[in-house]
Amino acid sequence: MMMIAFGGVIGAGLFVGSGVVIKAAGPAAVVSFAITGLLIVLVMRMLGEMAVAQPAVGSFYEYARLAWRDRPALSALAGFLTGWMYWYFWVIVVALEAVAGAALVQFWLPAVPAWLISLAVLLSLTVTNLVSVKSFGEFEFWFASIKVAAIVLFLVVAGVYVSGLWPGIAPSIGNLTAQGGFAPNGLLPILTGAVAATGFYFGVEIVAVAAGEAAEPAKAVARATNSVITRVLFFYVGSILLVVCLVPWNSPQISTPYVSALHRMGIPGAAHIMNAVVLTAVLSALNSGLYASSRMLFALTGRGDAPRALAKLARNGVPARAILLGTLFGYAAVVMSYVSPTTVFAFLVNSYGTVAVFVYVSIAISQLRLRARLEREEPARLALRMWAYPYLTYLAIAGMLGILLAMAFIPDQRIPLLFGVISLGLLLLAFAARRRFGLVLSVAVGAAALSPAAPLSAAPLTYRPIAPMILTWAKQRSAGSIYAPRQEPRGSASRALHPRNEANKRD
Repeated sequence: MMMIAFGGVIGAGLFVGSGVVIKAAGPAAVVSFAITGLLIVLVMRMLGEMAVAQPAVGSFYEYARLAWRDRPALSALAGFLTGWMYWYFWVIVVALEAVAGAALVQFWLPAVPAWLISLAVLLSLTVTNLVSVKSFGEFEFWFASIKVAAIVLFLVVAGVYVSGLWPGIAPSIGNLTAQGGFAPNGLLPILTGAVAATGFYFGVEIVAVAAGEAAEPAKAVARATNSVITRVLFFYVGSILLVVCLVPWNSPQISTPYVSALHRMGIPGAAHIMNAVVLTAVLSALNSGLYASSRMLFALTGRGDAPRALAKLARNGVPARAILLGTLFGYAAVVMSYVSPTTVFAFLVNSYGTVAVFVYVSIAISQLRLRARLEREEPARLALRMWAYPYLTYLAIAGMLGILLAMAFIPDQRIPLLFGVISLGLLLLAFAARRRFGLVLSVAVGAAALSPAAPLSAAPLTYRPIAPMILTWAKQRSAGSIYAPRQEPRGSASRALHPRNEANKRD
């Protein structure tokens, strides 16, 4: 489970995108990543509290509904928006990583067309996800292991070099202040960098989604949230600190920060080494994107928020149709990157990061309301508690709303904010159509899916232990279940995803 968390959050953003933040904030980019990282730690602690108290297929999609159970209309809206925003985020990641992966492979195979490489990458990882949950976990374990090993090795080697323990090398910390000071451009770029860095951390919450297929979801999530998040924060902040010590923040080389750092230390084949590491990160993120999007889409079918046909499972217990829909959307977006790079694809790229912040705000608000109810009704469920509740929860909400507000005043972030708000507006229209006409409207792909939706459950939403497997999801149809009672179509969710995910044993 911990490797799945690493796989979701350590991506190309760290290895390549961090250079953008360093260019803007200088060495103080370390502070930018620390601010955002601490905020994500708080969000993950909240999610861990809810996941341990109430393991559920769909994770924060269900928590958003449960948080507003006393207001059915808001409950349905919160769940719909949270689930579809999360799906939207990950299918865009699938497309972006397929495009990025093609560019990385062309470093070695320049004669091969980029679209063909993207197709090959998408198809190969789609097959991996279709084979079994175990195959996803196995691939993700090795992808994440390579990334973690690369970062740990970089931290050790660069730490030795910077501290002056490298043979014949004096301590190399002068770059922290030599090029105009630690914060050469002032305070605002530090805050701007914190906004930009938010998207780099997104993905670690996938542990709560994957917990639905773990043998012991509560224990798995608790272990992951207690240890992985702090390690990820150390990886990000620690490696960025070493990069700015080795490479001047205002040099052209900072656009490829880790490659330049390896060159600075005289590591042979630095470009090839980092290209391989970044390619691994890209494949891992794409693998995680197909997994997370398909599982969230599967959960959406339980309330009629997505067409029931997508709930059908293959013989091996994986939601094949949900996986294939994510793949088709991803490749359609890849096509748009060539056909309409400045309109459709630009909209997708610029909107998904803001949508990620919306999801985190939803998680925080859900925890605030669910914690109060649990303390009144079933305090024994709170085996893992959010620190300094409710003050740190309020602080996290204020921080995320502050990020959205700051985006309005940062020229480079205004378009992403606008497109993110437009995406939210389209989802609101989709929800209105779903309530008014009884149709499931997939606004993320911009087309109506003319499949009858199951009615929203009138059954009360109560706190009951949810078994960590989708078999239980299919069987929980009595009044009082948090899942919508409905008749299961033959051959659909009546077959469970395997209750004991072998891949989660490696944590």
